[in-house]
Amino acid sequence: MGYTFTLLLALALLHIARGASVGQDSRIRYDNYSVYKIKYESLGQRNLLRQLAEDRNNFRLWHEAKDELHLMISPYGLPEFQAEVLKANVSAEIFIPNVQELIDVETDENSRASSDDFGWKKYNSLAEIEAWLDDILARYPVITEGFVLGTSYEGRTIRGLKISYKSGNPGVFIESNIHAREWITSATATWLINQFLTSEDPLVRTLAESHDWYIVPVLNVDGFVYTHEKDRMWRKTRQPSEISACVGVDPNRNYDSHWMENGGASSNPCAEDYGGPHAFSEPEIQAMSDFVGSIKEKLNVMLAFHSYSQLLLSPYGHTKEEYPENFDDLMEVAKAYGDAVEAFPYGTVYRYGSAAGILYPASGATNDWAYNEQGIEISYTIEFRDTGRYGFILPPAHIVPNAEEALIGITALLDKCKTLGYLELKYNL
Repeated sequence: MGYTFTLLLALALLHIARGASVGQDSRIRYDNYSVYKIKYESLGQRNLLRQLAEDRNNFRLWHEAKDELHLMISPYGLPEFQAEVLKANVSAEIFIPNVQELIDVETDENSRASSDDFGWKKYNSLAEIEAWLDDILARYPVITEGFVLGTSYEGRTIRGLKISYKSGNPGVFIESNIHAREWITSATATWLINQFLTSEDPLVRTLAESHDWYIVPVLNVDGFVYTHEKDRMWRKTRQPSEISACVGVDPNRNYDSHWMENGGASSNPCAEDYGGPHAFSEPEIQAMSDFVGSIKEKLNVMLAFHSYSQLLLSPYGHTKEEYPENFDDLMEVAKAYGDAVEAFPYGTVYRYGSAAGILYPASGATNDWAYNEQGIEISYTIEFRDTGRYGFILPPAHIVPNAEEALIGITALLDKCKTLGYLELKYNL
């Protein structure tokens, strides 16, 4: 019948426990939640599977491409999932049998690495990142400058760091942790900051000193804190809905750039990709827009860090029927990133293409907004490691290798941008 199902219903009955339960330390647990990779061929099959994700208690969408979904399933949801797999006539393969086991391992590794020193053997909390930024500003007062995007829904300050060694540099903006559970993004961003300030490698020194860097380690501050204190798998913001008991908006569907077009976001407040009641409904995204808009003449490149899938995604996300005018250049620049990373000792492979072309429609995202509304002609979403073995719960041992790949990839990306003429200053000194 063209389908496989690798977990018997009887196994579900063995593992039935209270799904996303609250443990003794008040954190939500995902005991016996599993993640499946589902391959499909038609839009009808996709839509059948996509409907499951509307039931957030039992199903969470982890990843979607043009021919497969990654879906996290509660033990209670397994019978329905099995029925839908049979109905849709698709293949399903389990690759994470117990999400909580990965979370527990990550927590243990973080605990073992805990110390007074900030570092990259663990995932740091927002408070630790902010204290480290304060220390950086105190130690490097001449070449660093703090900036504030604005304030989150829950009243947290959204902070960034500018690194500038001299005037007249092209500007590169790095946004990370717009999705709360993607911890590898802020870990990579802070590692890059440290390299730009401390590395003695000639290539890194040239990279650091030849560009002005605007780096926001954590954009979705409320959601990020929530992942550390309550729910490791939380994705969205934390602003309550006026029409639903479900909380939060997907901030990477909330920009005023083809917002909610072509099925590029959900109108369901419980969905992981809920676009919000209106564009810029989230104060974090309004703040990002206001700040970038105020310095857009200083910016040549926008890089939005995400996980997972090992992809470079260019505009457009709202449609796969149209392409940016400089699409060939965008692909040449993306290829430079991918080739450099693959040639690195880890041999990690990155694919590239337009967001809608290689994945699915995603409207109201950072890369489209920067390109369409801010005139930043080099704009990418970079999806970091891995391709599903760990997904969002990438072990801390991957932090430095992933960050090293990002560094070598960004170096090649900017070299190609310079060759193609995209790093010329957009303003008069």
